[in-house]
Amino acid sequence: MKVGIINGPNLNMLGVREPGVYGYLSLDSIIENIRGEFKNIEIHDFQSNDEGEIISKVQDWGISLDALVINPGGYAHTSVAIRDAIASVTLPVIEVHISNIHSREEFRHTTITGGACKAVISGLGAEGYSFALQHLVGSN
Repeated sequence: MKVGIINGPNLNMLGVREPGVYGYLSLDSIIENIRGEFKNIEIHDFQSNDEGEIISKVQDWGISLDALVINPGGYAHTSVAIRDAIASVTLPVIEVHISNIHSREEFRHTTITGGACKAVISGLGAEGYSFALQHLVGSN
């Protein structure tokens, strides 16, 4: 099984940015832990602060991989274009948010991109990525 993990804007700052909200693990550490946990899965990872690059990666991996996990960061609440890219691919996509978006500012309560995904996991910290992969592996 081949799975892509896409992380959006500011997630390259994990471990430094608001650790009380996002924890102390860097994005590299999170990806390394996931690879260690899911040794039988070919895991591709990508992070960008650029909306267009994220759209291109969803489209590219949408035809070459078996599933996607995406943390669109702030774009979850604003990007119709990323939502449309997710909706355009046929593979399962699960959206992950490290923090509980529903316990934060009101503008974070709605995820535009999540409506095009199979599921949304929010508020479980970095473990949310693992839960997404567990589900994708179990349903494959």
